[in-house]
Amino acid sequence: MSITAAQVKELRERSGAGMMECKKALEATGGDIDLAVEELRKSGAIKAGKKAGRVAAEGIVMIQASQDGKHAVMLEINSETDFVARDANFLAFANAVAKTVLDAKVRDAQAVASLPLAGTGTTVEDSRQALVAKVGENINIRRIALLNTSGNIGTYLHSNRIGVCIELEGGDQALAKDLAMHIAAAKPLVVAPENVPADLVAKEKEIYMAQAATSGKPQEIIEKMVGGRVKKFLDEISLMGQPFVKDPEVTIAKLLSKNNAKVLSFTRFEVGEGIEKETVNFAEEVMSQVRSA
Repeated sequence: MSITAAQVKELRERSGAGMMECKKALEATGGDIDLAVEELRKSGAIKAGKKAGRVAAEGIVMIQASQDGKHAVMLEINSETDFVARDANFLAFANAVAKTVLDAKVRDAQAVASLPLAGTGTTVEDSRQALVAKVGENINIRRIALLNTSGNIGTYLHSNRIGVCIELEGGDQALAKDLAMHIAAAKPLVVAPENVPADLVAKEKEIYMAQAATSGKPQEIIEKMVGGRVKKFLDEISLMGQPFVKDPEVTIAKLLSKNNAKVLSFTRFEVGEGIEKETVNFAEEVMSQVRSA
């Protein structure tokens, strides 16, 4: 039967495999997309090494906490497509890696590779390689955040794509959870204004000074204007200065004071942030293959 470009495109989106691989798999299965996916998975074992260099910017954030609430791990595991990120095999691997990290209390993503994967008889790396072969995509354990505290840990996970872990001194679990949800939504960079790097503050001030210089106002007025803008900038990017998402009339600083609590640290992961995604023009790729045929 004749395989259409639309069928090839759909299989590529589902599997992340190359165009010609998809076309051959569809031809071998009579155009059956599901069977073609299985064919690509079967052939993936001999191509796992080639997939290592491919960009994996999709995936999930996974969080696990200990029963006593004093330890928590958050990690980001990447795949090439959202389709694989929802695959049961991928999710089972992510859960097992999270348990492995929580039990071993490791912080380095590279150090995880040699550990025995929880619930299996193989290492994390061997299991990762097997998963790459099975799903036909590059899989990476990108980063890990590990919290160990005598205080309170709050966690929040939004659609497996945004995760937050926060450590509190004082307060309670409910407050910690509310703060984790706030961080997921408001994206603060640091805990307090004084934690903002000096070079970032200087850069913002330089920009504000250049903008204000065209106002024609006296220098002392410009200094006050710039000072106000810098303060606003610091409040916007620091947790303490932000209005609480559940009650915008109260800042996080006031909320913590009211509850006799202090934020010791927080970490926010969002799937794919900072990864330069590869853009593929499917139409141009098809035409290139046609011309070379």
